[in-house]
Amino acid sequence: MRALVKAHPRPGLWLQDVPEPVPADGEVLIRVLRTGICGTDLHIQSWDGWAEKHVTVPLVVGHEFVGEVVATAADVTDIAVGDLVSGEGHVVCGTCRNCRAGRRHMCARTDSVGVTRAGAFAEYLALPVGNVWKHRPGVDLDVAAVFDPLGNAVHTALAYPVLGEDVLITGAGPIGLMAAAVVKHAGARYVVVTDVNEYRLDLARKMGVTLPVDVSTGSLADAQKQLGMQEGFDVGLEMSGTGPALQAMIENMTHGGRIALLGLPSQQFPVDLSTVVLNSLTLRGIYGREMFETWYAMSVFISQGLDIAPVITHRFAAADFEDAFTTARGGRCGKVVLDWTG
Repeated sequence: MRALVKAHPRPGLWLQDVPEPVPADGEVLIRVLRTGICGTDLHIQSWDGWAEKHVTVPLVVGHEFVGEVVATAADVTDIAVGDLVSGEGHVVCGTCRNCRAGRRHMCARTDSVGVTRAGAFAEYLALPVGNVWKHRPGVDLDVAAVFDPLGNAVHTALAYPVLGEDVLITGAGPIGLMAAAVVKHAGARYVVVTDVNEYRLDLARKMGVTLPVDVSTGSLADAQKQLGMQEGFDVGLEMSGTGPALQAMIENMTHGGRIALLGLPSQQFPVDLSTVVLNSLTLRGIYGREMFETWYAMSVFISQGLDIAPVITHRFAAADFEDAFTTARGGRCGKVVLDWTG
């Protein structure tokens, strides 16, 4: 079968023929239809310090996908051939303290699809049945392909109640834009998104945010005045992983405001903890998706009309992966999808 492989410990990915996986006990075999390109995949392609530390070559990469079940192990009974599925990319141990307590997204020994085990940038993928998510009928294939990052957005967006609240999102990447759609769908009053990328701020406008702010030319203080806000933002969703964005968020929160942190910094930076303490702010780190509460929420939101389609801006055949990765890295895009059916 065709697969995108990190074949050598240097920059690049290689489209190669590799053996088709055989599902082990408790696993299903999925024919991959479409996949999404994630920031993690860009790190692996460029072979930066994070990738060198975490990825053992050779490895089939990729973890965002939708596909059709084509075979199941003999002991699998609740997933059938023909089911349209995506999958949770974190394969947990099931025996650590967090797993046994039902907090599987905090597993101490997580195995990651496309990072530490064979991934989804391939024509076929074997996955434990406990990680498989069966889609509702009629779901758009592009949307289904990006349920993994949508889950990050939903997990972050619903970390705190947002009904009637004023929400600030720093970072208009695909996950930040999806989070904006989620909080708007969940009843937030004002949704303000910041970035310095005008292409993505324009996508934010298409997603229906209240106010996109280019922080290279404007300020959050001015944004609050424009909206008639008096006391700052109630909820902050930090998606950029940059120090200036987090500091600006902290300075513009209401007393008692709550911040969810998803963006991963590339380096350490200072944080004004005196403002956090004196304003009684709450900061909470978010990782991955809750298994499987977040997946239930995603499916319900999509079935109730949550529209994230504007975030998916580019589609490529799998054979054109180099152009797809160049587009994703360039920043003038939302989510980039690869089609494996050609």
